[in-house]
Amino acid sequence: MRKHLAALAAATALLACFTPTQAEGHAGNPNFSSQVHGLSRPVEGISVEVLGFDDRLQLLNRSGKTVVIYGYEGEPYSRILADGTVETNANSPAVYLNEDRYAAVQVPKQADASAPADWTKVSDGGEFNWHDHRMHWMQSTTPPQVKNESRKTKIFDYRIPIRVGGRRDAIDGTLFWVGPADTPKMPLLIGGFVLIVICGAGVLVIRRRR
Repeated sequence: MRKHLAALAAATALLACFTPTQAEGHAGNPNFSSQVHGLSRPVEGISVEVLGFDDRLQLLNRSGKTVVIYGYEGEPYSRILADGTVETNANSPAVYLNEDRYAAVQVPKQADASAPADWTKVSDGGEFNWHDHRMHWMQSTTPPQVKNESRKTKIFDYRIPIRVGGRRDAIDGTLFWVGPADTPKMPLLIGGFVLIVICGAGVLVIRRRR
């Protein structure tokens, strides 16, 4: 009996190893893939990538120029100075809206897109990571564009305005639905687990009869 239980425990542990889970530290949705194409007008020394499926953008500035990222109302939201200092504008509503994936936050009254920028230093190193609602699906439901959840589907293109030095630019990207990456494997894994349980139960019955 103990051997039988040990076999079942081992099978369960094996199944758990192959069961897909969201990677630790990722707050994005693995059903989506937000893909950055780059800047509309590429600048040497500036790179942008997506972190956590569709969760955050990471901008690295080694251009020797100040890069300003604009918020949802066209206000300056964040900037990376030429020396690598990273600052955010406390008067930008985006600072607070970006704290929650679906912007379910109360924006402070003093946060006014039309107010003069109130810059606060947040880090050094010329790198800024931020959640941006323009790069992901803002609802918990499946987008209407998705007709077959197993197929990669374009949801929308997006553009996030920035300024590099004295020139306007933008981060261009596309959001795709990719669906659960391991969905086709799950029936096989579950079937295999059930087969192990049935075989184990059969062995136990035979042993009892003997």
